[in-house]
Amino acid sequence: MQAQEIKQRLQSLLQEASIIDPNLAKRLGEINRWVKNVKPGLLTAKPFLSLFLLQIILDADAWLKFKTLASVEEQQAAINALNPTVRYWYSDLFPKWLSEHDPKFYIWKQKLMAGEFSHQDQNLIKSIAHNMNQRNAGIVQRYIADLSMATDIIISSQQEKPLCIQLTSLADEYSQQKVDDWKMSLRFWGVERGLFLSYNPNVDDFVNRIVNISLHNSDHLHNGIYLKFNV
Repeated sequence: MQAQEIKQRLQSLLQEASIIDPNLAKRLGEINRWVKNVKPGLLTAKPFLSLFLLQIILDADAWLKFKTLASVEEQQAAINALNPTVRYWYSDLFPKWLSEHDPKFYIWKQKLMAGEFSHQDQNLIKSIAHNMNQRNAGIVQRYIADLSMATDIIISSQQEKPLCIQLTSLADEYSQQKVDDWKMSLRFWGVERGLFLSYNPNVDDFVNRIVNISLHNSDHLHNGIYLKFNV
C-alpha cells in the first residue's frame, strides 16, 4: 500500500468508525490529525511510521468487521475462532488501548515522526517467529504493544495461554529501573503475567533458547508473576 493509499484508507476507516465505534473513531481521529499533513514522500521515508499505520489499518479493519456482526454472540464467536495470541490481542489489549488513556502515546508519536524509533530486535523477532511457527506456536507483534505496553511479542504454546514478553540484550540491561518500568506498564494495562527476557547474542543457539523458555513460561507461569530471566 502506497503512502497516499495509507492516508486515504485511514480516513475511510475513521468515517466508518464514527458510526460504529466511538473509541476506535477517537483513536483514528488522533492518528489522522497527526499524519494528514505529512507529504507522501516523507511518509515513505519513515518506514516504521508507515508500518505502524499499516498495522493500525489492519487492526481497525478487523475490529470494525467484528463490530458489524449481527449480535454480541456472533462477535465473540468470531474472535474466539482466532488463534490464542491474536484472540488475546483483539479481545483484551487492543480494546483496552482504544478505551483507556495511553500515557505514552504522545511520546512515541513524536519519536516515530522524528524517525527516532528503531526496532533493534526486528531481525531477532523474525527468527523467533520462524522458530515458533515451525513448532505450531502462536506469536503476535504489534507496535502499540511494543511502544505502550512494554511487550515485544505475545506468544502462546500448547495450553493456549498468551504471554507478553519483553526482549532486551544483556548489553541494554542497565538498571533495575527498566525492569520496574516494565512491570508497571504491564500492570497498568491489566496484563496478569509477563516475561522480561535478557539474552546474550553471543551464546550458541540463543534464539532456540529464547523460544524454549518463552513457550515453557507461556504454559506454566502463574498469574501475578512478572519473571525476569537471563538467557
